[in-house]
Amino acid sequence: MSLEVRELHVAVEGKEILRGVNLKVGKGEVHALMGPNGSGKSTLAYTLMGHPKYQVTSGDILVDGESILTLTPDKRARKGLFLAFQYPVSVQGVSMFSFLRAAYNSAHAQSQPTIFEFKEKLNEKLKMLGMGEEILNRYLNEGFSGGEKKRAEILQMALIEPKYAVLDETDSGLDIDALRIVAEGINKLSGPERGILLITHYQRILRYVKPQFVHVMYEGKIIESGGEELSRLLEEKGYSWIKGYKGEEVSAEV
Repeated sequence: MSLEVRELHVAVEGKEILRGVNLKVGKGEVHALMGPNGSGKSTLAYTLMGHPKYQVTSGDILVDGESILTLTPDKRARKGLFLAFQYPVSVQGVSMFSFLRAAYNSAHAQSQPTIFEFKEKLNEKLKMLGMGEEILNRYLNEGFSGGEKKRAEILQMALIEPKYAVLDETDSGLDIDALRIVAEGINKLSGPERGILLITHYQRILRYVKPQFVHVMYEGKIIESGGEELSRLLEEKGYSWIKGYKGEEVSAEV
């Protein structure tokens, strides 16, 4: 049981961004995907969820052995995929509660709870993540701090309970306290029933979320893979020592 990417090539407006990505995230595994800006990390995230801007020119994406290339984003979500955005958008006039209920019902079309059952489940997830119920009455991400937006993404993940979660630079823009809170939420949601792909530019979140596998992406390819020790080497040496890296020496930490 896995989320698998096979020789994936992706173009945006005719320009090739991904150039043969291979990656396999099994249930119960936490993978960190690192790399400098512009290496293709977010392109991979949006392609996995079926964003129409990203054209798959060859290769395949499989969930539990089944190709999802022809599926729309909502159908991919029903297959168990989830994407936490790097830049969550604000929506006036739509409360967090209404949005979360609609998202849950869409992802679980076969077993939709009553509103009372849903409230009970939602309150359970709020407590697990240390979040107050008052957030539910606010408009979706409207006036939220960077930390609140990222915690709201983790709340969605906790509620939907996907098989495979792709977290696109969930640590970006967070101060150290917000980073720790978000990381604690990710750790609480890790487990044998869920595979996590944590996309990050920096090593700092990996001090709190410990991946079993670390991959380095550069120029649309994964050019190095290893264990947690690889992230520590990146923090210490940057990317320039990796075979195949031709860019400027860039630190994996700021």
